[in-house]
Amino acid sequence: MLRWSVHGTFWALLATALTDVLGEGRSAETAGGVLLGVLYGVGQLLEGAPPHFAGPARPVLGRVWLGLVTACWAVLAVAAVPFVWTAFPLVFAYLRLLPLWAGTFGVTVLTSAAITAAEWHAAELSAALVVGPAAGTAMVTLLALAYQALSAESIRSPAG
Repeated sequence: MLRWSVHGTFWALLATALTDVLGEGRSAETAGGVLLGVLYGVGQLLEGAPPHFAGPARPVLGRVWLGLVTACWAVLAVAAVPFVWTAFPLVFAYLRLLPLWAGTFGVTVLTSAAITAAEWHAAELSAALVVGPAAGTAMVTLLALAYQALSAESIRSPAG
């Protein structure tokens, strides 16, 4: 259920960003947003394909996908502010597809990049632009780690 909530959040944020840039007549950003959606959708398809794409059988595929989605996101976040916020559902992917130390580092870099991009678009730094994304990312990170712990526990515990 949590995965589908994360995916739904991503799609809602992407649809909002696409609506904004399309309404402004920004065709390059719209095309980039569509590309981001295609890349993200490929990840969703691979996620359900056996063997699990984030599992030990194919960890490289998940990491390549994460790199491509992140690169596309970074370009879009610089191009148009509505795309900045699509980074937050990616926090789950970082924590799921990478070892904990690398995922935590990636989340920190992703959050810093989102704050920097938002600040750049706003042309000034404000407490809200720092505290909001940092608090949101902290909450998402805690939820992702709790989900992983519960998932691992359910695998270890016999069905009762």
